[in-house]
Amino acid sequence: MDTSNPRIRASVRALRPYVPGEQPRRPDIVKLNTNENAYPPTPAIRHVLDTLRVEDLRLYPEPDCDRLRNEIAVLTGYGCRPENLFVANGSDEALRLCIDAFCEPDGSVGYVEPSYSLYPVLADIRGVACRPVDMWPADPGATSLEWRVPEGYAASVFFLTNPNAPTGCLFDKALVRSFCETFPGVVVIDEAYAEFAGETCLELALSLPNVLVCRTLSKAHSLAGLRLGWLTGPAELIEALHAIKDSYNVDRIAQEVALAALADGDWMRANAARIRATRERLSDALRTRGWRVFRSATNFVWASPPAPLRAPDVFAGLRERGVFVRHWSAPRLVDFLRITVGTDEQIDRLLATLP
Repeated sequence: MDTSNPRIRASVRALRPYVPGEQPRRPDIVKLNTNENAYPPTPAIRHVLDTLRVEDLRLYPEPDCDRLRNEIAVLTGYGCRPENLFVANGSDEALRLCIDAFCEPDGSVGYVEPSYSLYPVLADIRGVACRPVDMWPADPGATSLEWRVPEGYAASVFFLTNPNAPTGCLFDKALVRSFCETFPGVVVIDEAYAEFAGETCLELALSLPNVLVCRTLSKAHSLAGLRLGWLTGPAELIEALHAIKDSYNVDRIAQEVALAALADGDWMRANAARIRATRERLSDALRTRGWRVFRSATNFVWASPPAPLRAPDVFAGLRERGVFVRHWSAPRLVDFLRITVGTDEQIDRLLATLP
Protein backbone atom coordinates (compact mmCIF):
# COMPACT_ATOMS: atom_id res chain seq x y z
CA MET A 1 0.00 0.00 0.00
CA ASP A 2 1.29 3.43 -0.93
CA THR A 3 0.67 5.36 2.30
CA SER A 4 2.16 8.48 0.75
CA ASN A 5 -1.05 8.86 -1.25
CA PRO A 6 -2.96 11.77 0.40
CA ARG A 7 -6.32 10.05 -0.05
CA ILE A 8 -5.06 6.97 1.80
CA ARG A 9 -3.54 9.12 4.57
CA ALA A 10 -6.82 11.00 4.95
CA SER A 11 -8.79 7.75 5.17
CA VAL A 12 -6.47 6.32 7.81
CA ARG A 13 -6.63 9.50 9.89
CA ALA A 14 -10.42 9.62 9.67
CA LEU A 15 -10.99 6.11 11.05
CA ARG A 16 -11.23 5.85 14.82
CA PRO A 17 -10.47 2.28 15.86
CA TYR A 18 -12.22 0.45 18.65
CA VAL A 19 -9.98 0.45 21.73
CA PRO A 20 -10.26 -2.82 23.69
CA GLY A 21 -9.44 -3.13 27.36
CA GLU A 22 -5.82 -3.56 28.33
CA GLN A 23 -4.56 -7.15 28.34
CA PRO A 24 -1.79 -7.34 30.96
CA ARG A 25 0.70 -10.18 30.74
CA ARG A 26 1.71 -10.26 34.40
CA PRO A 27 0.02 -13.19 36.19
CA ASP A 28 -0.27 -11.26 39.47
CA ILE A 29 -2.66 -8.69 37.97
CA VAL A 30 -6.29 -8.78 39.13
CA LYS A 31 -7.93 -8.32 35.74
CA LEU A 32 -11.39 -6.77 36.12
CA ASN A 33 -11.40 -4.57 33.01
CA THR A 34 -12.75 -6.56 30.03
CA ASN A 35 -15.81 -8.47 31.35
CA GLU A 36 -14.28 -11.88 30.78
CA ASN A 37 -15.81 -14.66 32.85
CA ALA A 38 -14.01 -15.23 36.13
CA TYR A 39 -14.40 -19.01 35.93
CA PRO A 40 -13.35 -21.67 33.41
CA PRO A 41 -15.66 -23.11 30.75
CA THR A 42 -17.21 -26.56 31.01
CA PRO A 43 -14.67 -29.40 31.42
CA ALA A 44 -16.41 -31.12 28.49
CA ILE A 45 -14.32 -28.92 26.21
CA ARG A 46 -11.17 -30.69 27.34
CA HIS A 47 -12.47 -33.94 25.84
CA VAL A 48 -13.13 -32.19 22.53
CA LEU A 49 -9.61 -30.83 22.38
CA ASP A 50 -8.02 -34.12 23.48
CA THR A 51 -9.86 -36.11 20.82
CA LEU A 52 -9.46 -33.59 18.00
CA ARG A 53 -8.11 -35.30 14.88
CA VAL A 54 -5.30 -33.07 13.72
CA GLU A 55 -5.53 -34.55 10.24
CA ASP A 56 -9.08 -33.21 9.98
CA LEU A 57 -7.73 -29.67 10.01
CA ARG A 58 -6.75 -30.11 6.37
CA LEU A 59 -10.50 -30.01 5.60
CA TYR A 60 -12.67 -26.92 5.53
CA PRO A 61 -15.28 -26.65 8.29
CA GLU A 62 -19.04 -26.77 7.76
CA PRO A 63 -19.63 -23.51 5.86
CA ASP A 64 -22.97 -22.70 7.51
CA CYS A 65 -22.39 -24.37 10.91
CA ASP A 66 -25.32 -26.73 10.34
CA ARG A 67 -24.87 -28.89 13.43
CA LEU A 68 -24.35 -25.85 15.60
CA ARG A 69 -27.44 -24.12 14.22
CA ASN A 70 -29.51 -27.25 14.90
CA GLU A 71 -28.31 -27.31 18.51
CA ILE A 72 -28.89 -23.60 19.08
CA ALA A 73 -32.38 -23.85 17.57
CA VAL A 74 -33.34 -26.53 20.11
CA LEU A 75 -31.93 -24.55 23.03
CA THR A 76 -33.51 -21.27 21.90
CA GLY A 77 -37.12 -22.38 21.91
CA TYR A 78 -39.86 -19.97 20.79
CA GLY A 79 -40.27 -22.07 17.64
CA CYS A 80 -36.72 -21.33 16.49
CA ARG A 81 -35.51 -23.28 13.46
CA PRO A 82 -32.02 -23.53 11.91
CA GLU A 83 -33.03 -21.10 9.17
CA ASN A 84 -33.57 -18.50 11.93
CA LEU A 85 -29.88 -18.65 12.92
CA PHE A 86 -26.64 -17.20 11.62
CA VAL A 87 -23.37 -18.23 13.32
CA ALA A 88 -20.46 -15.80 13.28
CA ASN A 89 -16.80 -15.54 14.14
CA GLY A 90 -17.66 -13.72 17.35
CA SER A 91 -20.64 -11.43 17.78
CA ASP A 92 -18.55 -8.53 16.45
CA GLU A 93 -18.57 -10.13 12.99
CA ALA A 94 -22.34 -10.52 13.25
CA LEU A 95 -22.75 -6.82 14.10
CA ARG A 96 -20.55 -5.77 11.19
CA LEU A 97 -22.45 -7.93 8.73
CA CYS A 98 -25.74 -6.42 9.87
CA ILE A 99 -24.51 -3.01 8.72
CA ASP A 100 -23.22 -4.47 5.46
CA ALA A 101 -26.51 -6.24 4.75
CA PHE A 102 -29.11 -3.74 5.95
CA CYS A 103 -27.55 -0.27 5.71
CA GLU A 104 -27.69 1.51 2.37
CA PRO A 105 -24.75 3.73 1.26
CA ASP A 106 -26.81 6.79 2.24
CA GLY A 107 -28.24 5.10 5.34
CA SER A 108 -27.44 5.47 9.02
CA VAL A 109 -26.69 3.43 12.12
CA GLY A 110 -28.52 4.10 15.36
CA TYR A 111 -27.52 3.00 18.82
CA VAL A 112 -27.94 3.81 22.47
CA GLU A 113 -25.53 6.28 24.00
CA PRO A 114 -23.71 5.21 26.07
CA SER A 115 -23.31 1.65 24.80
CA TYR A 116 -20.82 -0.60 23.04
CA SER A 117 -18.29 1.73 21.46
CA LEU A 118 -17.76 -0.61 18.50
CA TYR A 119 -21.04 0.50 16.87
CA PRO A 120 -19.85 3.94 15.68
CA VAL A 121 -16.53 2.40 14.61
CA LEU A 122 -18.37 -0.05 12.34
CA ALA A 123 -20.48 2.80 10.96
CA ASP A 124 -17.36 4.85 10.23
CA ILE A 125 -15.72 1.94 8.44
CA ARG A 126 -18.78 1.62 6.22
CA GLY A 127 -18.88 5.40 5.74
CA VAL A 128 -22.47 5.86 6.95
CA ALA A 129 -23.95 8.34 9.41
CA CYS A 130 -24.30 7.67 13.15
CA ARG A 131 -27.57 8.49 14.92
CA PRO A 132 -27.04 7.94 18.65
CA VAL A 133 -29.96 8.18 21.09
CA ASP A 134 -29.47 9.35 24.67
CA MET A 135 -30.77 6.78 27.15
CA TRP A 136 -28.87 7.65 30.29
CA PRO A 137 -30.33 6.16 33.50
CA ALA A 138 -31.33 8.97 35.83
CA ASP A 139 -31.78 6.73 38.87
CA PRO A 140 -29.03 4.22 39.72
CA GLY A 141 -31.58 2.08 41.58
CA ALA A 142 -33.99 1.88 38.66
CA THR A 143 -34.78 -1.58 37.30
CA SER A 144 -34.72 -0.36 33.69
CA LEU A 145 -33.25 2.43 31.57
CA GLU A 146 -35.34 5.43 30.68
CA TRP A 147 -36.60 5.42 27.09
CA ARG A 148 -36.00 8.65 25.18
CA VAL A 149 -36.30 7.82 21.48
CA PRO A 150 -37.27 11.05 19.68
CA GLU A 151 -40.58 11.05 17.84
CA GLY A 152 -40.07 10.21 14.18
CA TYR A 153 -36.61 8.78 14.80
CA ALA A 154 -35.31 6.53 11.99
CA ALA A 155 -32.14 4.72 10.95
CA SER A 156 -31.27 1.80 8.69
CA VAL A 157 -30.04 -0.36 11.57
CA PHE A 158 -30.43 0.22 15.30
CA PHE A 159 -28.23 -1.54 17.87
CA LEU A 160 -29.79 -1.94 21.29
CA THR A 161 -27.43 -3.40 23.90
CA ASN A 162 -29.65 -5.16 26.41
CA PRO A 163 -28.52 -5.39 29.17
CA ASN A 164 -26.75 -2.17 28.41
CA ALA A 165 -23.01 -1.72 28.53
CA PRO A 166 -21.40 0.06 30.25
CA THR A 167 -24.19 0.83 32.72
CA GLY A 168 -25.33 -2.79 33.18
CA CYS A 169 -29.00 -1.77 33.16
CA LEU A 170 -31.90 -3.53 31.41
CA PHE A 171 -34.43 -1.89 29.11
CA ASP A 172 -38.11 -2.38 29.84
CA LYS A 173 -39.21 -5.24 27.60
CA ALA A 174 -42.62 -3.78 26.77
CA LEU A 175 -40.99 -0.55 25.59
CA VAL A 176 -38.45 -2.51 23.55
CA ARG A 177 -41.33 -4.31 21.81
CA SER A 178 -43.14 -1.05 21.15
CA PHE A 179 -39.99 0.47 19.65
CA CYS A 180 -39.36 -2.55 17.42
CA GLU A 181 -42.95 -2.60 16.17
CA THR A 182 -42.76 1.02 15.00
CA PHE A 183 -39.11 1.32 13.95
CA PRO A 184 -38.75 1.47 10.14
CA GLY A 185 -35.37 -0.32 9.98
CA VAL A 186 -33.73 -3.42 11.41
CA VAL A 187 -33.32 -3.62 15.19
CA VAL A 188 -30.37 -5.69 16.44
CA ILE A 189 -30.74 -6.45 20.16
CA ASP A 190 -27.25 -7.21 21.44
CA GLU A 191 -27.73 -9.68 24.31
CA ALA A 192 -24.10 -10.42 25.16
CA TYR A 193 -24.95 -10.43 28.89
CA ALA A 194 -28.45 -11.92 28.79
CA GLU A 195 -27.57 -15.03 30.81
CA PHE A 196 -26.72 -12.84 33.80
CA ALA A 197 -30.01 -10.97 33.50
CA GLY A 198 -32.47 -13.85 33.34
CA GLU A 199 -34.40 -12.03 30.62
CA THR A 200 -34.30 -12.12 26.83
CA CYS A 201 -35.95 -10.61 23.76
CA LEU A 202 -35.61 -13.77 21.67
CA GLU A 203 -39.37 -14.00 21.30
CA LEU A 204 -39.34 -10.62 19.55
CA ALA A 205 -36.73 -11.85 17.06
CA LEU A 206 -38.91 -14.86 16.27
CA SER A 207 -42.21 -12.99 15.99
CA LEU A 208 -41.38 -9.60 14.42
CA PRO A 209 -40.08 -9.16 10.84
CA ASN A 210 -37.35 -6.59 11.61
CA VAL A 211 -35.69 -7.85 14.82
CA LEU A 212 -32.47 -9.81 15.30
CA VAL A 213 -31.01 -10.90 18.65
CA CYS A 214 -27.26 -11.28 18.95
CA ARG A 215 -25.75 -13.75 21.45
CA THR A 216 -22.23 -14.88 22.30
CA LEU A 217 -20.24 -17.58 24.05
CA SER A 218 -17.75 -15.00 25.34
CA LYS A 219 -19.43 -14.09 28.62
CA ALA A 220 -21.57 -16.64 30.46
CA HIS A 221 -19.94 -19.60 28.70
CA SER A 222 -16.39 -18.40 29.55
CA LEU A 223 -15.21 -18.57 25.93
CA ALA A 224 -14.06 -15.04 25.08
CA GLY A 225 -10.93 -16.53 23.55
CA LEU A 226 -12.91 -18.72 21.15
CA ARG A 227 -14.71 -15.98 19.17
CA LEU A 228 -18.15 -17.37 18.46
CA GLY A 229 -21.50 -15.62 18.35
CA TRP A 230 -24.81 -15.89 16.53
CA LEU A 231 -27.89 -14.01 15.41
CA THR A 232 -31.48 -15.18 15.77
CA GLY A 233 -34.28 -13.72 13.70
CA PRO A 234 -36.54 -13.87 10.63
CA ALA A 235 -35.37 -16.28 7.94
CA GLU A 236 -35.34 -13.50 5.31
CA LEU A 237 -32.85 -11.42 7.32
CA ILE A 238 -30.74 -14.45 8.17
CA GLU A 239 -30.60 -15.43 4.49
CA ALA A 240 -29.24 -11.99 3.63
CA LEU A 241 -26.40 -12.44 6.13
CA HIS A 242 -25.50 -15.85 4.71
CA ALA A 243 -25.31 -14.29 1.26
CA ILE A 244 -22.52 -11.87 2.23
CA LYS A 245 -20.48 -13.77 4.82
CA ASP A 246 -17.06 -15.30 4.25
CA SER A 247 -17.35 -18.83 2.86
CA TYR A 248 -15.94 -20.49 5.99
CA ASN A 249 -16.30 -17.83 8.67
CA VAL A 250 -16.25 -20.17 11.71
CA ASP A 251 -13.38 -22.62 12.01
CA ARG A 252 -13.70 -26.34 12.71
CA ILE A 253 -12.29 -26.18 16.26
CA ALA A 254 -14.60 -23.35 17.27
CA GLN A 255 -17.64 -25.26 16.02
CA GLU A 256 -16.71 -28.39 17.98
CA VAL A 257 -15.93 -26.49 21.19
CA ALA A 258 -19.16 -24.50 20.89
CA LEU A 259 -21.22 -27.69 20.59
CA ALA A 260 -19.65 -29.04 23.79
CA ALA A 261 -20.20 -25.78 25.65
CA LEU A 262 -23.85 -25.47 24.64
CA ALA A 263 -24.51 -29.09 25.58
CA ASP A 264 -23.49 -28.36 29.19
CA GLY A 265 -26.05 -25.74 30.09
CA ASP A 266 -25.96 -26.71 33.76
CA TRP A 267 -22.31 -25.65 34.01
CA MET A 268 -23.06 -22.28 32.42
CA ARG A 269 -26.09 -21.61 34.63
CA ALA A 270 -24.20 -22.48 37.81
CA ASN A 271 -21.36 -20.27 36.64
CA ALA A 272 -23.71 -17.33 35.98
CA ALA A 273 -25.46 -17.78 39.33
CA ARG A 274 -22.12 -17.63 41.15
CA ILE A 275 -21.21 -14.41 39.36
CA ARG A 276 -24.61 -12.85 40.15
CA ALA A 277 -24.10 -13.57 43.86
CA THR A 278 -20.66 -11.96 43.83
CA ARG A 279 -22.06 -9.03 41.83
CA GLU A 280 -24.59 -8.27 44.54
CA ARG A 281 -21.94 -8.57 47.26
CA LEU A 282 -19.67 -6.14 45.38
CA SER A 283 -22.53 -3.70 44.75
CA ASP A 284 -23.56 -3.72 48.41
CA ALA A 285 -19.97 -3.24 49.57
CA LEU A 286 -19.49 -0.24 47.28
CA ARG A 287 -22.79 1.33 48.35
CA THR A 288 -21.76 0.94 51.99
CA ARG A 289 -18.65 2.98 51.16
CA GLY A 290 -20.76 5.74 49.62
CA TRP A 291 -20.36 4.81 45.96
CA ARG A 292 -23.15 5.44 43.46
CA VAL A 293 -23.80 1.98 42.02
CA PHE A 294 -26.19 1.22 39.19
CA ARG A 295 -28.38 -1.85 39.38
CA SER A 296 -26.58 -4.39 37.20
CA ALA A 297 -28.01 -7.24 35.12
CA THR A 298 -24.57 -8.23 33.78
CA ASN A 299 -21.23 -9.60 34.97
CA PHE A 300 -19.92 -6.12 35.78
CA VAL A 301 -20.77 -3.15 37.99
CA TRP A 302 -20.96 0.49 36.90
CA ALA A 303 -20.17 2.81 39.79
CA SER A 304 -18.98 6.27 40.73
CA PRO A 305 -16.86 6.94 43.85
CA PRO A 306 -17.97 9.43 46.49
CA ALA A 307 -16.39 12.88 46.77
CA PRO A 308 -13.65 13.86 47.20
CA LEU A 309 -12.53 10.74 45.32
CA ARG A 310 -12.39 11.01 41.53
CA ALA A 311 -12.83 8.06 39.20
CA PRO A 312 -9.67 8.77 37.13
CA ASP A 313 -7.57 8.89 40.30
CA VAL A 314 -9.12 5.72 41.71
CA PHE A 315 -8.53 3.97 38.37
CA ALA A 316 -4.87 5.03 38.31
CA GLY A 317 -4.33 4.08 41.95
CA LEU A 318 -5.81 0.63 41.46
CA ARG A 319 -3.71 0.06 38.38
CA GLU A 320 -0.53 0.98 40.21
CA ARG A 321 -1.38 -1.65 42.82
CA GLY A 322 -2.12 -4.38 40.28
CA VAL A 323 -5.91 -4.17 40.01
CA PHE A 324 -7.21 -3.34 36.52
CA VAL A 325 -10.71 -1.91 36.00
CA ARG A 326 -12.09 0.06 33.03
CA HIS A 327 -12.34 3.84 32.75
CA TRP A 328 -13.29 6.16 29.89
CA SER A 329 -12.47 9.86 29.55
CA ALA A 330 -15.64 10.78 27.61
CA PRO A 331 -17.57 13.53 29.44
CA ARG A 332 -20.61 11.38 30.25
CA LEU A 333 -18.46 8.50 31.48
CA VAL A 334 -15.50 10.14 33.16
CA ASP A 335 -16.94 9.96 36.69
CA PHE A 336 -17.51 6.19 36.56
CA LEU A 337 -15.59 2.93 36.67
CA ARG A 338 -16.72 -0.34 35.11
CA ILE A 339 -15.69 -3.23 37.30
CA THR A 340 -15.90 -6.81 36.04
CA VAL A 341 -17.23 -9.25 38.61
CA GLY A 342 -14.28 -11.52 39.31
CA THR A 343 -13.88 -14.39 41.72
CA ASP A 344 -14.66 -13.76 45.38
CA GLU A 345 -10.92 -13.64 46.06
CA GLN A 346 -10.39 -11.04 43.33
CA ILE A 347 -13.24 -8.89 44.64
CA ASP A 348 -11.81 -9.10 48.16
CA ARG A 349 -8.49 -7.79 46.83
CA LEU A 350 -10.25 -5.00 44.93
CA LEU A 351 -12.15 -3.90 48.03
CA ALA A 352 -8.98 -4.05 50.12
CA THR A 353 -7.15 -1.92 47.54
CA LEU A 354 -9.78 0.79 47.11
CA PRO A 355 -9.09 4.09 48.91
